Amino acid sequence: MIDINESVMQFLLALVVVGPLLGAAAALLPAPPGLKGKSPEQAVLRHGVTVTGAVLAAVIVLALGFDHDHPSKMQAGTDISWIPALDVRIHLGIDGISLPLLVLTALLTFLCALYSYFEQRQERLTPRAPRPSPKAFVALLLVLESGTLATFAVLDLVLFFLAFETVLIPMYFLIARWGGESRAAAAWKFILFTLLGSVVMLLGLLLIGLNAGTFDMVALATDNGRSLTASVQVVAVLAIGIGLAVKTPMWPLHSWLPDAHTAAPTVGSVLLAGVLLKMGTYGFVRILLPVAPDGFHTFAPYLAAFAVVGIVYGSLACLALARRGARGDLKRLIAYSSVGHMGFVLLGIATMTPTGVNGALFANVAHGLITGLLFFLVGALKDRTGTTDLDTLAEESGHALYGRAPRLGGLLAFAAVASLGLPGLAGFWGEMLALFGAFDPHDDLSRPAFLTFMAVAAFGTLLTAAYMLIVVRRVCMGAVPREAPELTDVRGYEFAAWTPLVALTVVAGLWPRTLLGLTDPAVQQLLSGGTR
Repeated sequence: MIDINESVMQFLLALVVVGPLLGAAAALLPAPPGLKGKSPEQAVLRHGVTVTGAVLAAVIVLALGFDHDHPSKMQAGTDISWIPALDVRIHLGIDGISLPLLVLTALLTFLCALYSYFEQRQERLTPRAPRPSPKAFVALLLVLESGTLATFAVLDLVLFFLAFETVLIPMYFLIARWGGESRAAAAWKFILFTLLGSVVMLLGLLLIGLNAGTFDMVALATDNGRSLTASVQVVAVLAIGIGLAVKTPMWPLHSWLPDAHTAAPTVGSVLLAGVLLKMGTYGFVRILLPVAPDGFHTFAPYLAAFAVVGIVYGSLACLALARRGARGDLKRLIAYSSVGHMGFVLLGIATMTPTGVNGALFANVAHGLITGLLFFLVGALKDRTGTTDLDTLAEESGHALYGRAPRLGGLLAFAAVASLGLPGLAGFWGEMLALFGAFDPHDDLSRPAFLTFMAVAAFGTLLTAAYMLIVVRRVCMGAVPREAPELTDVRGYEFAAWTPLVALTVVAGLWPRTLLGLTDPAVQQLLSGGTR
């Protein structure tokens, strides 16, 4: 690690949050004559790569300058009065809980920008149907990045809500303008579900802030609910929890997710699964657990029950889509798998124990890496074959990837076994720790109930292994038909975009302390009541 002045850290964090917004505004301006390259489209896409790359570099410097000996301490803090009458402040800061999510967001957004730039160049060589202007695409991508990064960096409830909402409009247009079939309906379903959930969440946030006399998340966490009555905590947790559960998404509020993923473009699916879903679970940990612990305790068993139903439901839906003759869509299958994986995250949070919450945070990051890689791979398959229909990929077109595109097939198999939780890869630790947390939940929670939840969730891991292995067998294995058309293997730019995700999946799986060493001290302090 390197020693960086605190004022420099503050500047970098502010730059990380505001920089993408400035880049989005610049993307809409005409490109200078000397920078247009072969076309204005390439120039603006190159601008997207540059801005997201600069943001990633700033986040990496932040991570290197972060005091890893005190990860529970809020660092790189900025605290400026904004609306004095309501005590609303522009309060920024990072700790061991938010730092990994900042890095994940900056990395995935940069890889999406890089992938989009080279994909556009590839399409110039093999022309396809015209697409909307890349100016709007890059601007929306950068606004989306700014809102997501701000969500993980702000420490004021009002700012949290504003950042939480900022991402909705960019994602709506990414789906509606650049999506596939049924994109309009999927985009409307996404925006309606998330907006309705957000309205309810806003009421809960206002209830907490007005009753506690402050919207400052650090002060509220330190107070640990002492200034809020039990009834206020229960109502606030219910209202905020509904809004966060929609974004997570938790069964039965998940129905927007499969449609959104199926219709979204590749980069939209990567960012939706990789970072947007984490905003909901982050809110549970950052706001509800420390600010309203008594209210959260009331709903913890119900949250765990919905979580394990989601685990089994998502897995059974994937099995139904994976069976022969079901005409299942591979993107839809991965979307339903996210419902199951995020169920493990919610189960870990519901245990209200350091073990369970650390497992939830680890599973958050692991899911972002692995599912982001899966959606990249499925997007590449669709580019090559024109379909994500599993029956077409498996039988009708004879897409035996191991024989026809071995590197692509190998990467798909790697991502699948990582997703099912193979020991030694990132997907294993988060789900295991969530199960351990359910085995020994908080003292005030019913242990028999959580042992039942643990058993059901463990059964869900077997179902996850079943459908992922079915997908690998059907898509990757089999004899290559003689009349099968040529299938391009992994291209250079795809290799560049996917390699960091593969490497981090292995590193997090073999050295989990890399991540747990950051999150555990912050979680211990958060649960004990306070953030210094």
